[in-house]
Amino acid sequence: MKGAGSKNSWALFLLILAGIVLGGFIGMMAEGVPALSWLGYGQSFGLEGPITLNLGILVITFGLTIKISIASIIGVVLAVFVYRFL
Repeated sequence: MKGAGSKNSWALFLLILAGIVLGGFIGMMAEGVPALSWLGYGQSFGLEGPITLNLGILVITFGLTIKISIASIIGVVLAVFVYRFL
């Protein structure tokens, strides 16, 4: 029954990804509201500028920045709870 476990893993991954995105969006929207501004508090880490690799005929640009906020963490926790009860 490897297929059934794989499907559940993908469902969990997609729910967590949706929780991160929706939580980040809610955190961004809440920054302007004084009572909810704490939801946007977080830390950003990653590459400050993109790294470019020029191989002559091929140019590759790498870049990654991750911002974790309180709202994103709450979104992930809610996604795991939703996954558990499905």
